Amino acid sequence: MKAFLTIIAAIGLSACAHAEEPPEAAKTGEPGFANAGATIPDLLVDMRYTTDQNFVGAPIDAYEAPNCLLTEPATQALALVQAELKTFGLGLKVFDCYRPATSVAHFARWAKDLDDQATKPEYYPNVPKSDLFRLGYIAERSGHSRGSTVDLTIMDLNTGEALDMGSAFDLFDTFSWPSDPRPTAQQRANRALLQSVMTKHGFRGLKEEWWHFTLNDEPYPDTYFDFPVR
Repeated sequence: MKAFLTIIAAIGLSACAHAEEPPEAAKTGEPGFANAGATIPDLLVDMRYTTDQNFVGAPIDAYEAPNCLLTEPATQALALVQAELKTFGLGLKVFDCYRPATSVAHFARWAKDLDDQATKPEYYPNVPKSDLFRLGYIAERSGHSRGSTVDLTIMDLNTGEALDMGSAFDLFDTFSWPSDPRPTAQQRANRALLQSVMTKHGFRGLKEEWWHFTLNDEPYPDTYFDFPVR
């Protein structure tokens, strides 16, 4: 754990790297958006909602390709995070980026179908499905649809393994809260490292999810987009 606390301290003191302009190949066709996976070197893209490896248990509507789309300012800020982590042999793995409003509606339909409990053991073992809306795990609108929110973790670039954060992505449980005291000291240090480097480069976290971050100065704070991920 001492090694990761040293990294946290170094991240707090080091100078910011410079983000490069996105190459033409990284353009998405949507004004103001970029394909972060094609823009940021060594960014690992693991878009769970294009697969059945998610809490719905099926590919999600409007996720037509496993691409991480983000607004250009969010992409540039994330590139700074990646560049800084790379100096320690670490990097980012993204699970979700821009999320179409159509996809959010798919989540809502799933949450209202109380007969479908197939993914409960893995994703919400301690929460009744009927409480997912009340507890804020599922909502009718998502900040992801504004294009400057990203779900991600840190990985070791040498091994390709993600750091142990104590709980899996999209576990609907208080154990996923960054402030939860139950993870081990090493797991809390890993969460602190992620929070520290993302905060330094202009993102804010969410108290219920260690993996969720939104750009503070997001360019479209009141717009919920609905073009497909492709």
